[in-house]
Amino acid sequence: GGPQTYNTNMLRRFFKLLYGTYAALALLAVLLPLCLLIILGPTLALRRAIGRAGVKLAMWVIGQPLRISGLEHLPPGPCICVPNHASYIDGLILTAALPARFTFLVQHGAASWPLVGKTISRMGVSFVNRGSTREAAQAAHELLRRIGEGESFTIFAEGTFKRPPGLLSFHSGAFVIASKAGVPVAPAVIRGSRQLFGEGMRLPGWSQVSITVLPAIAPAGEGRDTANTLRDAVRAAILARCGEPDAAHPLPEPHKD
Repeated sequence: GGPQTYNTNMLRRFFKLLYGTYAALALLAVLLPLCLLIILGPTLALRRAIGRAGVKLAMWVIGQPLRISGLEHLPPGPCICVPNHASYIDGLILTAALPARFTFLVQHGAASWPLVGKTISRMGVSFVNRGSTREAAQAAHELLRRIGEGESFTIFAEGTFKRPPGLLSFHSGAFVIASKAGVPVAPAVIRGSRQLFGEGMRLPGWSQVSITVLPAIAPAGEGRDTANTLRDAVRAAILARCGEPDAAHPLPEPHKD
């Protein structure tokens, strides 16, 4: 690479910084008032409508309108949506993409985040402390009750995300709940969010984001084995479409003499 390559790289970095700064400021300008509107909203239905519209507006403002497909695959009754997890904004994206009857299972620590904790509480999420067996069991009981009353949930079965691209292993909790409640699981594939605001990024990057809901898979009964079979089927469906490697079962390194 000579001077031309150097200049091109400098220009690319400059525009990346320019866009990232604009996108961060634009997101703050939209999302901060949005949080306040949600907190002040008098009814849950209104708060969720504000949240969905606000996130779509935020994505449009930063030049990244969401591409959403496969919503016809969502069962009409209660179900659990399990997406892959690749970025800090996956929850926001799915808030906009899924019908308002869906809410989230969120780690309990998020409840204490300034402004955000109050906002998501007002959106009707359920919190879980996976580090405490007793509290996790209480959260599961609450989830089963709410599903029995007709609610649907989105649960990130990976539990977290990492910087390198790849689908992590799935925890079994969401699938145990689905088996006990007798409700189907709808796999969902998020593409592009890791490049938008993944692990370690200080500013957003430009990336077209899409959400695709795949055909729902119903549990074939109750029990741990049934839940694990359901988990593996959902994960395989997502892995086949997410465009990322299998981080739970990586291919072996080529042998070196």
